[in-house]
Amino acid sequence: MLKLFQYLTRFKLAMLGIIVLLVVQAYCDLALPEYTSDLVDVGIQQSGVESAAPSQLREETFRALELFITDDERATAEASYDLGSDGIYRLNTDNQDTIDQISSIFGLPMVIVSSMEDSGQMDTATLLQMTDAGMITQEQLLQARDTALEQMGNLSDSIIEQKAILFVQSEYEAMGMDLSSVQRSYLLIEGGKMLGVSLIIVVASVLIGLIASRVAAQIGMELRGKVFQKVVSFSSAEMDRFSTASLITRSTNDIQQVQMVIVMMLRMVMYAPVLGIGGVIKVMTTQTGMSWIIGLAVGVVLMIVVVLINVTMPKFKRMQGLVDQLNLISREILTGITVIRAFSREKHEEGRFETANRDLMNTQLFTNRVMSFMMPGMMFIMNAVSVLIVWVGGHGIDAGNLQVGDMIAFITYAMLIVMSFLMLTMISIMLPRAGVAAERIDEVIRSETSIHDAQRVLDDTRTDWNGVVSFEHVSFRYPDADEDVLSDISFTAEPGQTTAIIGSTGSGKSTLLNLIPRFFDVTGGRVTMDGTDIRELSQKKLRSLLGYVPQKGVLFSGTIDSNLKFGGDSITDEAAGQAAAIAQAKEFIDSKPEGYETHIAQGGSNVSGGQKQRLSIARAIAKQPKVFLFDDSFSALDYKTDVTLRRALNENIKDATVIIVAQRISTILHADQIVVLDEGRVAGMGNHETLMKTCPIYQEIAKSQLSEAELGGVLA
Repeated sequence: MLKLFQYLTRFKLAMLGIIVLLVVQAYCDLALPEYTSDLVDVGIQQSGVESAAPSQLREETFRALELFITDDERATAEASYDLGSDGIYRLNTDNQDTIDQISSIFGLPMVIVSSMEDSGQMDTATLLQMTDAGMITQEQLLQARDTALEQMGNLSDSIIEQKAILFVQSEYEAMGMDLSSVQRSYLLIEGGKMLGVSLIIVVASVLIGLIASRVAAQIGMELRGKVFQKVVSFSSAEMDRFSTASLITRSTNDIQQVQMVIVMMLRMVMYAPVLGIGGVIKVMTTQTGMSWIIGLAVGVVLMIVVVLINVTMPKFKRMQGLVDQLNLISREILTGITVIRAFSREKHEEGRFETANRDLMNTQLFTNRVMSFMMPGMMFIMNAVSVLIVWVGGHGIDAGNLQVGDMIAFITYAMLIVMSFLMLTMISIMLPRAGVAAERIDEVIRSETSIHDAQRVLDDTRTDWNGVVSFEHVSFRYPDADEDVLSDISFTAEPGQTTAIIGSTGSGKSTLLNLIPRFFDVTGGRVTMDGTDIRELSQKKLRSLLGYVPQKGVLFSGTIDSNLKFGGDSITDEAAGQAAAIAQAKEFIDSKPEGYETHIAQGGSNVSGGQKQRLSIARAIAKQPKVFLFDDSFSALDYKTDVTLRRALNENIKDATVIIVAQRISTILHADQIVVLDEGRVAGMGNHETLMKTCPIYQEIAKSQLSEAELGGVLA
């Protein structure tokens, strides 16, 4: 799974931007519960009065409150208020620390004065008169304050705050202020702040999603490019090791998994810890005495996460292998559908597909059921936490040490904390599968190709290549095989000559031909081009000298013209037309309404086998290479076309080296040199007449294919 994080190291600037936006979003998310709490406690319950530091006080009220504070507190209070000509003290600061200090100074005096008035002991005016007359001293009043504070006990802060707010409300009413207007103004201001914070959350979330999507898309594009670039460089050995179906899965499904999880990582994995830690800090500062509920919820969530990861990890690893298997079977069935129908094996293949499909379905069902349990489980925990908070908080509200808004804020913070763990749980379920996918992708990218260029190539040592191909004691063994497929093969193919390779099935003919373009590398001896070991040339240079026609004609989607010019942009229309004429393809091309612009379907499925073969041959001719390699490329042609095509080849490519692998002796009767293979060894070499006299294996092949009349002159 570390590989997923390594993919992100290149996007440092984007990551920094996402982190900043996540912090902003988390800060705003954590601020909303405070606004909700203030709207309920201050805006509704306290009629918009925020604290015990009133914005205005009558002179007699101010003097009465000063009786119950110390000299230092009096100096602070008098510095914070200005006395107007109308006898009203007005708050002259908006510094929150100073306001909190004033609220603390005036809180208890307000409670004492309010209690005296409510109990009918004396009003403010009487208190001031008695104090001025010396009937009550400052020391007695301060002592009364301390006594009142002791009587309140542990609930002092809550009682003082609530009664002080009521005192401020009554003072405002006494001055003729409209409390409804104060409340409305507070609600509008705080509601506007909430709306602004919500808009910031929306903008931050959208920007995070945009950046995360672009980063994930870029990573997906680069991974697909790296995988494709690596696969294109694979030799046949690597293709056999990974299989085409698996490579397709890794290039599509696996990269899609990685891309999707990276988006979720950027949006959740970084956000959840910030939100969770911030929520815990906020909960600790609420001083509600319910922090233990959060600890209990987090513990249960972590236990569920650990269980889910341990249960699902093995299944996710198996799932990717099952996807490979399903793709492999699907590809085999689709490519071999005609053979399946011909042998009436539809039911058997349906059974194979059904087995692979059901295995994948069962695994997916298991993981989906586990994941489906996660959401109800988390919702149950969240609802249980809410009920527990309401139950415990209700007792606190009843006891007078907790306000409704604080309880609402605490519930919201608890939900944010649980939601952060829920997000981590969701991503923890997906990370294992994405981690497996990343390892599978990385396995392709990190794989060493068995065919690679030498550190120092000899491409520039000469420019006039002739195309002399020599096999010097060549041996070859497939990877992990116990025996050589080819042993001690030596011959030379000269320009202007046709060298044919023939032998029974499994004798190594195609394998020998595949050594020339380095689809495989020799394991013993060497293959040279004009005396230079082909391993000392770059693959691009070597293959630029070759014109290869595979045994099975392969065409690409596009047009006939694009297929004929597949060898490079330098191929002209004239060269393409001449190549088509030599390959005996011009007649059927001209018969098409659109001629060379005729559409070719994927794989050449809209042309016949013979037409596909002729276009493949024309494609190699249009390239005008130094060496032609024909891997049994005339097998799909009728005898007449075969003869005409070979005659045209002999007339038009006289300076090139031609190497033909053939099954039919009639194709190679007039070859200048015929190499006969038997179980990977050279059993004979020479022209047709020589081999008919000296090579028993060639004679057996000839007798099985040629008539008595064709054999008579040679054997006589």
